[in-house]
Amino acid sequence: MIFCEYCFRDKELASIISSVSAANIGECPVCHHRNAHLYDTRFQSDLTPYFEELLNIYTPSTMLPDTYPRAETRSLIDDLKERWNIFSDISRIHIYEILRAVCEELYENSPELFDGMIGISELYDNEYLKDHALLKNNDWDAFVAEIKTKNRFHSKLINFHILKKYCSFIRKTYKAGSLFYRARISDQTGYPTSEMSAPPAGKSSEGRANARGITCLYLASDTDTTLHEVRAGVFDYVSVGTFRLKKDITVVDLRAITDISPFIEGLEYLDHAINKQHLEKINTEMSKALRRSDSTLDYVPTQYIVDFIKSIDHNGIQEYDGIEYNSTTNPGGYNLAIFNPDLFECIAVDVYDIEKLQYTSRKIV
Repeated sequence: MIFCEYCFRDKELASIISSVSAANIGECPVCHHRNAHLYDTRFQSDLTPYFEELLNIYTPSTMLPDTYPRAETRSLIDDLKERWNIFSDISRIHIYEILRAVCEELYENSPELFDGMIGISELYDNEYLKDHALLKNNDWDAFVAEIKTKNRFHSKLINFHILKKYCSFIRKTYKAGSLFYRARISDQTGYPTSEMSAPPAGKSSEGRANARGITCLYLASDTDTTLHEVRAGVFDYVSVGTFRLKKDITVVDLRAITDISPFIEGLEYLDHAINKQHLEKINTEMSKALRRSDSTLDYVPTQYIVDFIKSIDHNGIQEYDGIEYNSTTNPGGYNLAIFNPDLFECIAVDVYDIEKLQYTSRKIV
């Protein structure tokens, strides 16, 4: 079978195809992309070990333990599409054909893996989860309940070594001179640059990444995002500061969690399958805006996780300078939570007059 790198969303697989098919370029018969690197399973087998190792974490439903919830079984194609986001927008038939062609020998030995229902038995193995899951009980809601109402500072539910490992896969560097933005509701004259940074230690209120009293500088990727994040009302004046980075920094990019390839070096397929949903949950919770009626206790789970990220060091030097996460108030934008505000300087302030707001709503009752 012939396909190309554009048949895949997974960057690792696409890179492998591009490198091993450098001299074989043409139109892909599957996705019809022109000038693509063509991979021919008749002559190439570079992808086979990657897929075989991944498929080895699955068990046919007929061989799953009786305690495995049958409602959680699904077809291999559906699981690969939904859990891993490996393939681009190609048909199920083409995905099936690619899998069979790449893993021809495995198909001959275990056709039920490809043609029947499958599951990952370790997902419901409590003993395995204790050592391999980010959340030892594999239950985000139980972690939230404990951290909010039972044990605020010394929870035993998180395997911190797993969180530390995943942070290393989503590192992102910003160079000195990079620009970000911060907004404060003001009067028409606005704030001076000296008053646009984070509140001093002891004066800050709770945020997604910091407890009360702990300083954290929240920045946005662009002016529009920071205007949304500050929740300015119509006819408000908003001072928007432009912040320039003084030196190179490294942050944990939570937005990249969904793009971690199962094929990246140093990552175990099974552990990634177990932890992926909770890693994505961290990014969702960081991005979620509180309603006025919500309690600041809702910040506690993410504060707890960010505090650990802040504590990670290498040879006694702090490893990460902040975290990056999506903006839900302005989709497409993103935010930074910087642990040390002195890494940035406010170089300019512009005042905006909010003239109009556009509301969208959804009827729920």
